[in-house]
Amino acid sequence: MDRINEGHTLKRYDGELDHLHFLVLEAGGLVVHQVSEALTAFKNRDPVLAQQVVAMDSEIDRLEVQTDDEIAKIIAKRWPLSADLRLVIAVSKSVSDLERIGDEAVRIAGMVVQLFGTESSEPNSQMLRDINRIGNMALTGLRGAVEIFDIWDEAKAKRVIEIHREMEEEFQADLRRLLTYVLEDYRNIGFAISVILVIKALERIGHHARNLAEHVIFQVHGEDIRSRQPSQDGYQPKS
Repeated sequence: MDRINEGHTLKRYDGELDHLHFLVLEAGGLVVHQVSEALTAFKNRDPVLAQQVVAMDSEIDRLEVQTDDEIAKIIAKRWPLSADLRLVIAVSKSVSDLERIGDEAVRIAGMVVQLFGTESSEPNSQMLRDINRIGNMALTGLRGAVEIFDIWDEAKAKRVIEIHREMEEEFQADLRRLLTYVLEDYRNIGFAISVILVIKALERIGHHARNLAEHVIFQVHGEDIRSRQPSQDGYQPKS
């Protein structure tokens, strides 16, 4: 693995840092799979697959606990500084974001069970057409965020952040469309609420993917860009 940190005299220390990095990638891979399966369950109206998505969450929780434990040991034994400390901080925050993405996948799976797990009438297909599009955007951003944590690509990190901005615009447009369906027929309100909850979960997944990209930029440059806002030329301080 091509880690940006320089080697240390203690090779065991290098191994400990590399293992932290590996744990993030392992958790990231699991979360990408979990979100992908949740979206597949929704698309195929498959409550059985949705239950499997819920069951995956325990493994992600286990990895978060393991990572936290190893971070605590490294801080206690090695007192990391500079780039090493930035890596430890980025790993800690990234694993937390990944765990929360897993929680959102579970919420989507729960909505699949609620909507399609009974013999009640199915939601209006027209009301669900935006789920696949915004879901693909969320999954693309998440995959990109996990990839850049492996290769430390700043340009791709900024693209993930841009995808999140596009998702927020889509979310607002979807809310307006759903409102028109409710106004046309008040019987749509229950389904509309369910779809809004799924879209909101996807928007939060995009938000956490953006966080992952910001952690990479922090690790590479030591710069926290959360206090900046997008501009045509990149990022500028908020006024």
